[in-house]
Amino acid sequence: MNAKLFSQALSKFLFGLIIISLLLFIPAGTLNYPNAWLFLALLFIPMFIAGIIMLIKSPELLKKRLNAKEEENEQKIVILISGAIFLLAFIIAGLNFRFKWSELPQIVIIASSIIFLLSYIMYAEVLRENMYLSRTVEVSENQKVIDRGLYGLVRHPMYTSTIFLFLSMPLILGSLFSFGIMLIYPIIIIFRIKNEEKFLESKLDGYKDYKDKVNYKIIPFIW
Repeated sequence: MNAKLFSQALSKFLFGLIIISLLLFIPAGTLNYPNAWLFLALLFIPMFIAGIIMLIKSPELLKKRLNAKEEENEQKIVILISGAIFLLAFIIAGLNFRFKWSELPQIVIIASSIIFLLSYIMYAEVLRENMYLSRTVEVSENQKVIDRGLYGLVRHPMYTSTIFLFLSMPLILGSLFSFGIMLIYPIIIIFRIKNEEKFLESKLDGYKDYKDKVNYKIIPFIW
């Protein structure tokens, strides 16, 4: 086991857990926020398990996933806006619980939790299918176009999974106001995909042919 990679992954995991916990519980004014505990469990338990699996089976993929340094200027702007959206959505969710601005039926929270987990499974499948997957827009040495599995249905299945993940988050937390904020995320993804595909067409051999073969970007038969 790569001790350095394990230490890097664990530190980022704990940092994320602490930051998101603070963003939720401080605005809520209490630790007695059941929706927040449910969300943290749904998010970080699978994340920890997936991280261990990648560390053992695909350390290079884990290393790429930990690399968040974006080189493309347009993508840097997208990442900054996305980060601001998440920060605001979590803070508003905590305030929503504190001041009872809106309450969602339990069935909505349960359904959202199921959608979240299914989206997580889809995300894991995308990672399994595409060993070149990175958090940044880049082309690795000897990278090839992946056109099997989910990539045979849509060109960006990772974004499909993250859209469902992120839209279900505020509903798990019980906040319609946060959900409204998170609706900005799919719009941001549209701009990211436009820039990403332009980059891949110029840098990745066979990507233009792949675009002609797979017509849909994130949702089959729609877009």
